[in-house]
Parts: sequence; C-alpha cells; structure tokens
Amino acid sequence: MILTLNDYCRKTFGKKLYKLSLDGGFTCPNRDGTLGTGGCIFCSASGSGDFTGRGSTLDGQIEDAKKRIAAKNKNGGYIAYFQSFTNTYADVKTLRQRFLPVIKRDDIDVLSVATRPDCLEEEKIELLKELNSIKPVWVELGLQTTKEESVKYIRRAYPNEIYEKAARELKEAGIYFITHIIIGLPGESVRDMKNTLLFALDNGTNGVKLQLLHVLDDADIYEDYKKGKVSVLTLPQYSDVLKELLPLIPPDVAVHRLTGDGNKKHLVAPMWSADKKKVINEINKILAGL
Repeated sequence: MILTLNDYCRKTFGKKLYKLSLDGGFTCPNRDGTLGTGGCIFCSASGSGDFTGRGSTLDGQIEDAKKRIAAKNKNGGYIAYFQSFTNTYADVKTLRQRFLPVIKRDDIDVLSVATRPDCLEEEKIELLKELNSIKPVWVELGLQTTKEESVKYIRRAYPNEIYEKAARELKEAGIYFITHIIIGLPGESVRDMKNTLLFALDNGTNGVKLQLLHVLDDADIYEDYKKGKVSVLTLPQYSDVLKELLPLIPPDVAVHRLTGDGNKKHLVAPMWSADKKKVINEINKILAGL
C-alpha cells in the first residue's frame, strides 16, 4: 500500500494541504561560480521555480498563490514551499529573516525548504530545528541519482556521501526530509533507478519525489536533446518503471510526487506529460494494481 502525500497530510494534519510555491530570492552554488555557472543540466532558468507565486514580497507571493488555488481548496491548509534554486544558500541571519515570518503566519501549516545537501551546514540545521519547534519543517533534498556517470552528466557537483551526511544530520535533528529522484536519465537502467531509490530509503528519507525527466527549452539539457543525445520515456515506459519502484517503498514513507509538471511554455518533451488528466489516470491504474 502506497502512502500518498494526501493520505499522509490527512493522517498527520487532519486535512488536505496545498503547496504555495515561493521564490525566496536565493541563487545556487552551482550557478554563481562557487561550484559551477550553468546549474544542473536539467534545471530551468527559474531554478525549478516555474510555478512560484507572483509578488515582490513573500506575503504577496503567498496571497497570490492562495488566490490561484482558491477554487479547488475546500477547507484545506497550506504548505509554504520555498522552491526556486537553493533555499539554504545564504547566511543564517538571512534565512531566519525569510523563514520565520512565513512559518509564523496563521494560515501556514508546514514550511517546506528545497535545497542541496551540500548547503546544510551545522548552524543551518540548528535554525531548521528551531523552526521545526514552531511548526513542522520539511527539507527537500535534490539527490536525483546515485549512478556516478549520471551524477557527472547532470552536473550535480557533490558526491553521494554529502547526501548521506545531510540525511543523517536531519534525522538527528528530528527534521522530516524528502528526496528528489529523476526517472529516465540518459543511460540509466531500471536497476540504476532502483539503486537510487534504495539508497534514499536506506538513509532514512521520510518521503520521496519521483520526477519524470522532461526537457525544457531553457535548460541546458535541451542542447543534447536537439543533438539526439537524450531521449525521454514514453508513458507506457514510465508506467513500467513505476511498477518496479513503488513496491520498494515502505508504507511509512510518503510518496510526494509520481510525475512532474514542466512549464508548458518551455516544455519540449515528453509532451504527454502535459496531459495531466491522462497521466493521473495512468498513475491511478498503477496504484490500484499494487
């Protein structure tokens, strides 16, 4: 039995929670020259924050995001999701200024912070632990893959051991964390994808996001796609991979995502991923068969 995000939230918070995607004004060490300048090869120009709220302030972004989902929110709560770029890539004072006012808002149930495992120094873990005493804090770690060739290809710019260290320290601090894994990277077999998932599970991840590799025209991977160096999965192929991976996930580990939404303005492939209804129907068939 798969524990979906909705099931987890209803069990834990007594209601459905909706994500409010936010841009905290951060950058990334893989973009500013510290580790690299191009970022990870699959990452969009917005740092994977294509759906963040509009507004110059975080409060403005939150209100805008709430308005955009108001029609479908029936007495649900909200997750303040710092999504764009690396959201612990700043000094602790700056992080406190960004996160504390948001987590103290009466309408926010969870603070979720997407980041890199190599940007979680001890003092930042301590800040997240402090915030976690106010309301639940989730940390999202971009692992993507453990295959060494893939790590180099996507330009992740940190070794697997750094993820292990971050996972251990987050667990010790009592912080819930989620691991991002990309499905369909060039040259990866189902066994490679299983190895990545099992690595995350062995390191105690509380949740997983299985992200379909998609190609955006504002990501560097687009150049390789145009040259025929990158192919993407068909919906049946993706379904077959999920059927192999999902039974490996324990019932106490929440599945936060089973596909991915690329910005339709920039999406190049696979175009079937833009048909959300079709994808959800296929995923529901898979879940019903488990």
